[in-house]
Amino acid sequence: MSRPSALNSPLESPLDRAADIAATAALLQIGAELGVDQMLDVGAVFGINELARHTDLPAPGLKEYLTALVAAGLVVETGAAGQYRPADDYADRRYEAGYVSWSVGANYPFIENARSFLSDRDGAGRVHHRDGRRVAVSSRWVGERGFYQGVYEHVRASGARRITDLGAGAGRLLIKLLLEDPARTGVALDISGAACAAAKEAAVQAGVEDRLEVTERPIESLMDDLSPVDGADAVQACFVMHDVVEDDTVFRKVLAGCREGLAPGGCMAVVDAVSYAPGTERKFSALFTYLHANFMDIRLPAEREWLQKFEAAGFSSVTSVPQPMPGSRLFIAAK
Repeated sequence: MSRPSALNSPLESPLDRAADIAATAALLQIGAELGVDQMLDVGAVFGINELARHTDLPAPGLKEYLTALVAAGLVVETGAAGQYRPADDYADRRYEAGYVSWSVGANYPFIENARSFLSDRDGAGRVHHRDGRRVAVSSRWVGERGFYQGVYEHVRASGARRITDLGAGAGRLLIKLLLEDPARTGVALDISGAACAAAKEAAVQAGVEDRLEVTERPIESLMDDLSPVDGADAVQACFVMHDVVEDDTVFRKVLAGCREGLAPGGCMAVVDAVSYAPGTERKFSALFTYLHANFMDIRLPAEREWLQKFEAAGFSSVTSVPQPMPGSRLFIAAK
């Protein structure tokens, strides 16, 4: 495969960018498997010996990996012996790579076994499972730029003092909001025991454990018990509501419960995906929609359907705001 000389091609072509993004995705995914990503994501200077202790891996092998990252321009040497830091554009490159890592890496069991899923989806689904950690890592790489920011900015601007996060995971977004205002309190709800344990640990490390209640429950439990959302000024949810949206009765009851529990003037801020978004969003949205429908048994609503579901639950006004991730929308529903 030939590549234009840099002397003859001063401007990077789209094909060059494709190669760069693919290589970055592979290099950073290796780092995630090694545990190096946790050090890189902090953004601070680190040493090879510190990295070896953090990952419990031999320093010579890590040195070879860092040599590749430096050559790729993802990490730079500080000038001090054995000291490194992420490049200035590391977060930008990680965001781009996240799309490749999620599309191909996190969903590889689906891609590899596409024939089995097409022939017998239920049977294949019992055998072939995604790696939850890879899903979480790639979703975070995309989400921090692609959709978390929209929820964060809206809830922050709303002045909410009590916030409930549905499907909060490890609680990163909620803890960030609590750290900005010592008067804020929050409830992190998640069905995963591991995620709840991580949220509790993160709250302690951040010093907000006295203001964060962590509850291990499914979102559907709000149909019978509204205590997690009772009195909340804002209820936020990031890419979890599509798990319950297909059962219209359940979803309507969950939304109605959230509306009932909200304090006067409160709102819901829900970011999720729409089905087969058009235009410049269409390629990634087509993949996202197809994978969810045919491998995860989740049929995403169209944008208008999402709005109608909030309206049917009794919210006074609902708006939809496109987010950077193709096909994603921030739905803001006012009580």
